[in-house]
Amino acid sequence: MHRTVFNHGIKLLKPTQRCIPVAVLPTRQSRLLYISNHSLQNRNVSIKTELSGTNVAQPKDANNVAHKQEVPWDIDFTNIVEAYKSKSNYEIFRAAMVFQLCTIGFLVEHGMTISKYMKKVTGKWLFKKSMNMSFYGHFVAGENQDEIRGVVDKLSAHGVGAILDYAVEEDLSEEKAEKLEMDSCKSNVTPEYETMDRYQPHREFSDRRKKVVSARTYFYEGEAKCDDNMNIFLKCIDAVGATTDGGFAAVKLTALGRPQFLTKAAKLGILMSRDESQKWFTWMDRDDSGYVDLLDWNEMIAKHRKFSDLFVVLNPETGDEESLLPKFTDEEEAQMKRMLIRVDALAQRALEKNVRLMIDAEQTYFQPAISRIVMEMMRKFNRKKTVIMNTYQCYLKSAEDNLCTDLALSQREGFHFGLKLVRGAYMEHERERAKQLSYDDPIQPSYEDTNRNYNKLLKIMLEHIKQGGKADVMFASHNEDSVKYALSTIHDLELTPQMQHQVYFGQLLGMCDHITFPLGQAGHRVFKYVPFGPVDEVLPYLHRRAQENRSVLSGSSLERSMLWRELRRRLLKGQIFYKPT
Repeated sequence: MHRTVFNHGIKLLKPTQRCIPVAVLPTRQSRLLYISNHSLQNRNVSIKTELSGTNVAQPKDANNVAHKQEVPWDIDFTNIVEAYKSKSNYEIFRAAMVFQLCTIGFLVEHGMTISKYMKKVTGKWLFKKSMNMSFYGHFVAGENQDEIRGVVDKLSAHGVGAILDYAVEEDLSEEKAEKLEMDSCKSNVTPEYETMDRYQPHREFSDRRKKVVSARTYFYEGEAKCDDNMNIFLKCIDAVGATTDGGFAAVKLTALGRPQFLTKAAKLGILMSRDESQKWFTWMDRDDSGYVDLLDWNEMIAKHRKFSDLFVVLNPETGDEESLLPKFTDEEEAQMKRMLIRVDALAQRALEKNVRLMIDAEQTYFQPAISRIVMEMMRKFNRKKTVIMNTYQCYLKSAEDNLCTDLALSQREGFHFGLKLVRGAYMEHERERAKQLSYDDPIQPSYEDTNRNYNKLLKIMLEHIKQGGKADVMFASHNEDSVKYALSTIHDLELTPQMQHQVYFGQLLGMCDHITFPLGQAGHRVFKYVPFGPVDEVLPYLHRRAQENRSVLSGSSLERSMLWRELRRRLLKGQIFYKPT
């Protein structure tokens, strides 16, 4: 049987060295080469890239503006008339009241319990009505395609695109969540070696929802449940294709298989984590050249290939081949294959429907494997345009190194690089886990350091696009300063309208409308995350939104103040029955 062997002698830069991707002459075997800034000073090296041919659309009017003329960059985010002209008086009043309620600590802390009590007392119909008039109506698009289309069409009319997100979450007890997590990480095979504590399941952290308010958590409940999740994602992709032109759909890989397979590959995780050992999950040195090559995605999902046959290394002392993966039972092998096949089915459907698939980031003990899978997907599906997008969390100390490495790889392999830039959703969970398990805190020392890192990576990507790079980047942020920095950098770099067509902004539905709508009305490519689902089943999502807004709004009343000021302005001008323009 043919087996691919890793080379232990690969030399890469240390994470502290700033990496610049360098184009070299193509060879039969694709290779990735890094050169430090110091090396560039001593060599005559030219960086060659190709102008992106990506043709992805948001609302048609904004599209036309972006292609025909320069898009304004000096946008006033304090103009309440422009910010809320898409909203009726009722919608403004509802938003202001929801944000006001989010500042009440007791209500937010016990939101789920209060909601269940209200439903029992008022009955299903009245409970649903009250939720539509408050949190559900403000943060969620609706239950069915007609309701979703109404919201999407309204956004589109004001230059804003949509990222549909099925927001249904199970309200699991802490005990059940812990049991599901620990059971999913058990194996019928005794490992031949112990992996680092960081990549092992721990009961005290098995409920991954703890101290996480801005991200959804999936727990493994069997292969049938994973198939159900895949079918939901497929319907979401279909809905995006039916309601938008070139829109987005968001998915989490932990919804599609046992998280055991992301943590059980801990030895690979350690090897591929650039801040620890500079080795990668699915990259191999096929010809013993010292360069690293990608494994073909089709080999990953081929039923006749076992993972133990794909990932082997030569022991430098004995010369014997050793597996990088622990042993799997036949059923575990099949489960892992099915996880990747589900991912492949989603990517195929997204390609067919002209939808871009954004893979959300997750905890650091999952993320290395997730990122490697996503990069393999990009290599297959992003040949002609961006279909697959990875997420980079800027609160991680390793974020710059990870992004530079993946960006250079996309250049070497010649595919479109798609990414979403976020600050991160698991900070408290990650810090507490690192402290308890005695490994280095992966999080930036402070919020200011995270902001600086976000802006640094933002600029790296815009400079790459300025050089003609084949990349599409979404700056997903509710931080007004970061959005302003992105706009000023676009202006300073003098990006052409075509180049700006590769840049997107993103915010959640119901949050930071004073940023989203002025961007859309100015012609920038901006999107809202649009959750949808039945009222009863999105309560955990709504609870998290309330928690997130409490942390944001308790420190700043800007958005609330703007909403009340606009409502007062309209009433004083006699616009009692104002209709959105």
